[in-house]
Amino acid sequence: MTTTPFTDGWTVRRASETVATPVLLPHDAMIAEPRSATAPSGSHGAYFPGGRYIYAKTWAVPADGLQRSLVFEGVYGDTEIRVNNEVVGTSISGYREFSVPLPSAGTAHIEVEVDNSHLPNSRWYTGSGIYRPVWLSEVAAQHILPDGLRFTTVSIDGPALVEVAIDVENADAAALTATVTLTDADGNSVSESSSIASHATLTLSVPRPQLWSAETPHLYRAVVTLHSGTNLVDTRSVNVGLRTVSVDAKHGLRVNGAEVLLRGACVHHDSGVLGAATLRASEFRRARILKEAGFNAIRSSHNPLSRDLIDACDELGLYVLDELTDVWFAPKSAHDVAPHFDAIWRDDARSMVTKDRNHPSVIMYSIGNEIAESGSERGIEAAHAISDFVRELDPTRPTTLAVNFLLNVMAASGKSLFDTREHDAERIEKKPSAATSTMANIMANRIGGMMQTISKLPKADKVSRDTFKAVDVAGYNYAWGRYRGDARRHPDRVVLGSESMPGDLPKIWPLVQRLPNVIGDFLWTGWDYLGETGIGTWSYGSDPAGLGKAYPELVAGCGLIDITGVPGGALLLAQATWGLLEAPQIAVHPLDHSGEAVHPVAWRSTDAVQSWSWKGCEGRRADIEVYSSDDQVELLLNGRSLGRKSVGAGLVVKYKVAYEPGELVAVGYRGGAEVSRSALRSAGAPTIRAVVEEDGGDAFFVRLEVADENGVIEMLADDEVTVTVSTPGVLAGLGSAAPATVDSFVDDSHVTFRGRALAVVRSTGEGPITVTVTSLRHGSASVVL
Repeated sequence: MTTTPFTDGWTVRRASETVATPVLLPHDAMIAEPRSATAPSGSHGAYFPGGRYIYAKTWAVPADGLQRSLVFEGVYGDTEIRVNNEVVGTSISGYREFSVPLPSAGTAHIEVEVDNSHLPNSRWYTGSGIYRPVWLSEVAAQHILPDGLRFTTVSIDGPALVEVAIDVENADAAALTATVTLTDADGNSVSESSSIASHATLTLSVPRPQLWSAETPHLYRAVVTLHSGTNLVDTRSVNVGLRTVSVDAKHGLRVNGAEVLLRGACVHHDSGVLGAATLRASEFRRARILKEAGFNAIRSSHNPLSRDLIDACDELGLYVLDELTDVWFAPKSAHDVAPHFDAIWRDDARSMVTKDRNHPSVIMYSIGNEIAESGSERGIEAAHAISDFVRELDPTRPTTLAVNFLLNVMAASGKSLFDTREHDAERIEKKPSAATSTMANIMANRIGGMMQTISKLPKADKVSRDTFKAVDVAGYNYAWGRYRGDARRHPDRVVLGSESMPGDLPKIWPLVQRLPNVIGDFLWTGWDYLGETGIGTWSYGSDPAGLGKAYPELVAGCGLIDITGVPGGALLLAQATWGLLEAPQIAVHPLDHSGEAVHPVAWRSTDAVQSWSWKGCEGRRADIEVYSSDDQVELLLNGRSLGRKSVGAGLVVKYKVAYEPGELVAVGYRGGAEVSRSALRSAGAPTIRAVVEEDGGDAFFVRLEVADENGVIEMLADDEVTVTVSTPGVLAGLGSAAPATVDSFVDDSHVTFRGRALAVVRSTGEGPITVTVTSLRHGSASVVL
């Protein structure tokens, strides 16, 4: 079997038009559409319109007797695939992998029609079209089935034992032999086993195994060959990691027998300035940045992760909680897949599990997120059915369900009306009648601790306990206040903080460390995303407060790392809580809003950023936060002390001072002695800079910065930048992390935000690529890729 990329040579057009444009897959058609205040996706979809699109490609099929098919990793929108005008496949699940057959020979004219015109159909930005990779699969008559390899680490004591199950199509058990060879990172064979193949099960014995974990992500290469006599008829190679996973209320989560506490980041699937287009380099970059920030786990929110991101987690070392869906049979938006739930969930679950089960990074499956109906009789039955089905496909990993107790209580009280005729945050905020996740967000933002109060009610326990019996791990969304009580009430229940507000982490993490049945916490969110506009964006002065902010708001704003990969001050609180700060870290509230009324939101603990370069703000009051796990910190401005303060359990101390350019230094003390220090400096004369990040793969990421010669970025000298890319490169995306903008990510010009923008470049051939960035006021720069 061979699988090769099938991503070039395509065109795309709107279904209502006749002119098609060449396109390189993966591709998001929605990101190029004009946004407007009246777009039917509303704040959920970042005010993008939907559409119908037709992707097309003509390909000459070799007449060599091989069986060929196209494998689509993900197409968002109701999809119909035609080959030579004959329908060969359909899909209505935007995150499910599926394949369609190709003819045995001749010319194949392929059309993929995608209808994503009925909006809203999700609570976040989805994108439209063939947004994940497409592969050409070629097999002989006898071959290993696409999901016909299953690697299971049986034991890690002494020599590790690995069970390999192999399923073969058109197998003659007397004629075919399957061989599995395991090699280490240096290419040395460490184990080999053979068997007569049909539905073979082999055992590999691996002496002195190098085990996989997030801390030590050792991978082996497994090569499986299928022979008929001396003739090779098929071969497959995959990366595998040797590791075991177990979970119980007494010992918590154990990987390879060692306790693991999950420092988790919830992430949506979009790629920021690329829209929904999933590029391998982008997924590896995101995984790298999250790991460098201190996270050791990712929760997909709320759909299965891409293969590329899971590969990145395997290679870089991140645990994965892969999630099936945000919707069961009760709708959350007017056009979501809830009416089709019973018809599609088995195929969706099968797709997720067969994609994941050979990946060591995947340690858990979530069968749903904030499913309010999970407290009903039908919902409890569904929870058992889905969890049992997933366990049957893969009995080696635990299952979970992320429950919002507020939603379940409301649903059980008959208040889960789900008014999807006009699923609009502004309307719900005025009249909160529908028990939707959006309404829960609004209530949580408005009344803060009420989410915790409701989650601790006896009724909250009653309407959730039967559902939690269906899964191995109980996922608590915004309900850490239950941890102590449930450890007594439900001594056999394993609990995971599947979603929490970043500002609550200093209260949550000591409970995670203290209670053996609580195995970790996932912050909402580790990485920012498009849509759900403004739920984590602070506003100022007369700007509207609250959630679901109006056009031209673009991003959710709640990410500890923004859509371009830049961390904010909120990350520092998490790092201090986890004990990962080597020195005190300084963050400053935006000085261009100094003295204005501030409208904070619950999903962002602070709007402060790590900068002491605020051009034109001399003399204005600076509100400074210093994050530390030391006993005390002292702050120095241009050499003079602003005082020494005790840190305390909150892990942050605050200062106020009139802004003056120069150097701001934080000094950490333990036992009265200095142990570390860090500094922020003001920028000198800034110019435009282009900095290339080296992540490899199918794209280059070029950071555009308005910075001085030392790389210090000026926060308040934003400029319009124009990017040109030489052949054989193309500009795939250009944008900033501005929470609200009318600029498009598909244009070659964009205004920086807080001195930064990001350009993504793809190659269409071999040879060097020159990227030139020109600004209006800060000169130009170029780099060669």
